[in-house]
Amino acid sequence: MRDAVIVDAVRTPVAKGKPGGAYSGVHAVDLHAHALRSLVERVDGLDAAEVDDVIGGAVAQVGEQGGNTTRFALLAAGFPESVPGTTVDRQCGSSQQALSFAAQGVISGAYDIAIASGVESMSRVPIGSSGNLLGQWVDVPGPSVKARFDGGVIPQGVAAELIARRWELSRAELDEFAHASHAKAAAAWRDGRFAAEVAPLKVTAEDGTVGQLEIDETIRPATTLDGLAGLRPAFVGEHWEQRFGPLDWKVTAGNSSPLNDGSAALLVTSSELAAARGWRPRARVHTATAVGDDPIFMLTAIIPATEKVLRKAGLTLADIDAFEVNEAFSSVVLAWQKETGADPAKVNINGGAISIGHPLGGSGARIATTLLGVLEQTGGRYGLQVMCEAGGTANATILERL
Repeated sequence: MRDAVIVDAVRTPVAKGKPGGAYSGVHAVDLHAHALRSLVERVDGLDAAEVDDVIGGAVAQVGEQGGNTTRFALLAAGFPESVPGTTVDRQCGSSQQALSFAAQGVISGAYDIAIASGVESMSRVPIGSSGNLLGQWVDVPGPSVKARFDGGVIPQGVAAELIARRWELSRAELDEFAHASHAKAAAAWRDGRFAAEVAPLKVTAEDGTVGQLEIDETIRPATTLDGLAGLRPAFVGEHWEQRFGPLDWKVTAGNSSPLNDGSAALLVTSSELAAARGWRPRARVHTATAVGDDPIFMLTAIIPATEKVLRKAGLTLADIDAFEVNEAFSSVVLAWQKETGADPAKVNINGGAISIGHPLGGSGARIATTLLGVLEQTGGRYGLQVMCEAGGTANATILERL
């Protein structure tokens, strides 16, 4: 039976996703193209014409990220016109799903070589843009979903508050987790642990000056617990308490992931083809799955997703050497830790989205790229990454270092 291996992976440093951010002057297609081009350059002897498909994730598939943005990105990267591309949307897990699809295509024999990638330019395509039509906010889920779930789905920040309440997480715990994320990410950059996974992008400003973001732009090494404690809750609303009952309102900008721009890409093929080409794979895509869960709590699907992927893999929690759990909000990861019993020392070893950033459609590929590095740095064999997603779904993937 064929398998699927990752030959190499690369990401951009993650930028602030707002005006003035390092990539705010870069078209979303060009941001994506940089990761694709950099990946091909890293693999000796690879001709882009050999790629059977480029599968890219993007969440806001409108504006500069509309019209099958992955196809335009591969053309912008200089790939031959013969290379196809497609864009998938599983919300925040879009590029993790792209990796699953690439691996499935290789295992089935539909592909010999595929690229899984993702992008989000939140500075140029603001969050929520997909729900805005001609300046009017639209009812994306529709009336039937609203009727089924007694008022419909809710903002993710409110879901994070519901999670904090259900799992009895204090404001101090949320802030302490966020503080640790910044400290771990800052240490990883200081110690050179991210150096091998990033490909900085040169950006030319309007005045002609050329700049280059060298590290993730939203990491704040000087973050203090007192500073985090002074931030106001971000999602307070009496109408939510009328629906869900009293909430202590603990979720702030400091214990949530920021808005970001970034892209990442991974090359996937079979062990057999890699050996024939003299490529040394970095990891095998051991097992991948996706689950659905309560769309109101929305971000808790990572809990059953973890259980399912371990069961399908025939592994236990103790077999996993490193976990990458997307830090959409502190409460999400802390609730997952309480439910699974995972060792916190193995979770997001080099920091996570609260510090590194969360460029939505690019995050799954970014996290996979980081997980490869963590396994190599620690000598671990198995790594598990899991991603919460709007609508109440989650992707879970186990990588096996080779």
